[in-house]
Amino acid sequence: MEKEGISVMMAMSGGVDSSVAALLLRQAGHDVRGATMVLRNDQESTCGSARDVEDARAVCRRLDIPHDAFDLRDRFDAAVVRPFCDAYLAGRTPNPCIDCNRFLKFEALQKRRREMGLDYVATGHYARRRWDAATERWQLLRASDPAKDQSYVLYHLTQDTLAHMLFPLGELTKDEVREMARAHGFVTAEKPESQDICFVPDGDYAGFIEGWCLTRCCEGEAPCVPLAVAAEGGPRSAPTGSGSVAASVAIAFEPGEIVNRGGRVLGEHAGLIRYTIGQRKGIGVAAREPLYVLGKDASANRLVVGFKDELLSSGVVACDVNLISGGVLEGPRKVQVKTHYRQRPVLAVAEQTGPDELTVTFEEPQRAAAPGQAAVLYEGDVVLGGGTIARTF
Repeated sequence: MEKEGISVMMAMSGGVDSSVAALLLRQAGHDVRGATMVLRNDQESTCGSARDVEDARAVCRRLDIPHDAFDLRDRFDAAVVRPFCDAYLAGRTPNPCIDCNRFLKFEALQKRRREMGLDYVATGHYARRRWDAATERWQLLRASDPAKDQSYVLYHLTQDTLAHMLFPLGELTKDEVREMARAHGFVTAEKPESQDICFVPDGDYAGFIEGWCLTRCCEGEAPCVPLAVAAEGGPRSAPTGSGSVAASVAIAFEPGEIVNRGGRVLGEHAGLIRYTIGQRKGIGVAAREPLYVLGKDASANRLVVGFKDELLSSGVVACDVNLISGGVLEGPRKVQVKTHYRQRPVLAVAEQTGPDELTVTFEEPQRAAAPGQAAVLYEGDVVLGGGTIARTF
């Protein structure tokens, strides 16, 4: 923890982690202000809802610290929800938690911090930071508790952001955090963790995206496509105009061919939007052994399936690259890499093959590295950076 007396904007989601992080900062003698982002219009969304604001405010009252609520609904829709929907419509598998951290919890809150003249933004992430005297750079480190480590979704952090960040929970376990919350009577002590995407709490991605597309049509942002009719197997009118949104919507919900890697037609899918890379159940094609989704060809509206061993890839190419040191990756470098949030890091060789491109070759082939997810590089506990998977090989 930093020296006593610094001023901190504590990002409070209304959950137990940020509640205890605020407590620790207060106990350390810092000048703390709670800040909650209003992200959704509904009451029960698992992040940024009206209930979350009230829970965060109740904890702040108990800690005797001020609380601010920032209306960032428009920013959330533009930076998180819309890119999520557009990516799925294009056949990719996005991770909206990364965009939310990048553009809301860090970019937007750091902007508010500067405007308010505060020293730091703190969050309830399970991660750590460290000053490396040898390189004179800040480092992002994995949390002490590997079961709760959240560094994967923070690979986008920069030197300037890290210089003004605090992670009070980096050395703690979840059990320790809950016990501290109970001991201080926080209303968030037993609040469950979010297990899915906060704005799709029921896990029905296709249903959410369909509703979002219809909303955009009604607001005049995209040509209308009668998705409900198509979902029932009825006729679909062609999208008017040539907008990419309309074209993507038309393809994403339209039934099409299920093929193997050789192009042989095996059946018909119910719309590419309803499938994810690595999926086994619900494909609806009989075979000598279980079939898995290998890929989605949005341009041809084809779902590519195959057997388990066909899910393996030798590596990935990533774009939208961020290296936390602020430099470039010099030559081929032995690293560990994660291509899924819950994956254990695996050995690989990473090479910067362009100004905004990383090529990562696994030591052993890995399963279901999906375009749209992040490839995050580690050296031990240190997060080097990462990028968005563009393709596998």
